[in-house]
Amino acid sequence: MDFMQEYEKWLHSPALSPEEHAELESIKDDPKEIESRFFGPLEFGTAGLRGTMYTGLHNMNIHVIRWATQGFADVIAAEGEEGKHRGVAICMDCRNHSMEFARAAAEVCAANGIHVRIFDSLRPTPELSFAVREYGCQAGINVTASHNPKEYNGYKVYWSDGAQLPPHHADAIAKRLEEIDIFDGVKRMDFEEAVKSGLIETMGDETDRKFMANVTAMINDRETVAKVADTFKLVYTPFHGCGYKLVPEALTALGIKHLIPVPEQMVIDGNFPTVVSPNPENPEGFYLAIDLAKKNDVDFILGTDPDSDRVGIMVRNHEGEFQPVTGNQTGVLLLDYLIGALKRSGKMPANPVALKTIVTTEMARKVAESNGVKCFDTFTGFKFMAEKKNALEESGEGKVIFSYEESYGYMLGDYVRDKDAVTASMLLTEMAAWYDAQGMTLFDALNALYEKYGWYAEKTHNLVMPGLDGLRDMAKLMKDLRENPPTEISGVKVIVRKDYTDGSVIDCVTGAKSRMELSGSNVLRYELEDGTVILVRPSGTEPKIKVYILTQGADAAASNANLEKYGRWVAALKP
Repeated sequence: MDFMQEYEKWLHSPALSPEEHAELESIKDDPKEIESRFFGPLEFGTAGLRGTMYTGLHNMNIHVIRWATQGFADVIAAEGEEGKHRGVAICMDCRNHSMEFARAAAEVCAANGIHVRIFDSLRPTPELSFAVREYGCQAGINVTASHNPKEYNGYKVYWSDGAQLPPHHADAIAKRLEEIDIFDGVKRMDFEEAVKSGLIETMGDETDRKFMANVTAMINDRETVAKVADTFKLVYTPFHGCGYKLVPEALTALGIKHLIPVPEQMVIDGNFPTVVSPNPENPEGFYLAIDLAKKNDVDFILGTDPDSDRVGIMVRNHEGEFQPVTGNQTGVLLLDYLIGALKRSGKMPANPVALKTIVTTEMARKVAESNGVKCFDTFTGFKFMAEKKNALEESGEGKVIFSYEESYGYMLGDYVRDKDAVTASMLLTEMAAWYDAQGMTLFDALNALYEKYGWYAEKTHNLVMPGLDGLRDMAKLMKDLRENPPTEISGVKVIVRKDYTDGSVIDCVTGAKSRMELSGSNVLRYELEDGTVILVRPSGTEPKIKVYILTQGADAAASNANLEKYGRWVAALKP
């Protein structure tokens, strides 16, 4: 694609507003900036689209939203009149322009004869997944950039099972978009006219009630919560986002009496004024929550990201300071607790199964299998977990009780097929209250699990490579690792090498080659002589390569020393 030609096309398009035109005029003498915005479209994948909000083909803006929706509408229409009648559910988060983008998507769907159910205001991502399933929709659209910084927005797409798109549908949309002109190839219908004609209807409190009935049905132990309710306290922050209403509602339904929200962060604001990044993976964002917890003598802090699909926790340690609990650790704690709670309540199904991703701690497998629960790996992304859950349960091979990935995402129950911070927040709080009844904090509980199951340790390194040069550097790094694979890492031999692109397995000791079940994802895996596993994969939503170190030691000091040792190898990878 000739980026200057594309720039000129946009610059002279009557579809642009005066503000958008002025924005493009302001970069006319900056060829590097023009190239970064117009060298090609945002890549449409199974996670949809995500990018910074500027005017340009490689950015998130109303024109790209309309164009993407036209491609999606064509794929929905290919299902026939039934698919159009079943229609699409549309949701949005708190970000700047999210409502505008959601309404624009609704207008395009309506113009294509596709029935739309759109939420009246921002809602958690899991409620969109729920709505697709509850109302029998053909598809779903969620305007959100999840936990990304304020400059970003995104466009997540879902299919009829409530999970994000399977690869063949994403490929069909991407192919269709190559054929659609971004300005002239899009159908549009005025929003209010579409409402009057019955093509657009609004979802509100009635859907919240149905969703929350499913969430609160997941409570395992109201009795123990009630026993400690007069003294048990927690601090909660939604980081200015969608969790502000339904997460407190779920905790109140659980029986929590002393819920202390962070007032500054209960304010809905797409600029996220109190944090650099609204990501519960970043502990520095919890500074207001920590201050509030110390003032109120609280041991447990809970935080959900802007679209309320991820949740992070912090706990007070024995020195009285708050420390973050990683996504890996949180998942292990919750898995171990759920197994016990389901057994105590008589709710444990036959053939229970836990799901995790290939980059999630092996401690989860140890916890599951030690307690008679099978554990399966999937690729990163809850669409793959949803696919595995559906396959296992439809075949009668097992009932999934918990699915999680290390990046603070947890899926529970049968009513959603995506990360769900509303349900997870409620069950994490139930767990914290249960341990409180035993005289333990979650810090104590985590150390007890290490003593019981082994001293596992994990660290994810993010090699950030922004811009057009970054995309090239990312591709080059993956190419170099394939063409010149390491024989040792930090002085420790690589004994097995796996490439999830084609499912190939190389035994580095014997040279034998074999295949594994999983294939089709750009991930490299190195298994070392000391039992450590290192995985390398480009992020599907951000300009960075993620390197995961999964290790184990005789104690905490040994496992942390391994993280430091292998971290030095990772640091040397970045160009």
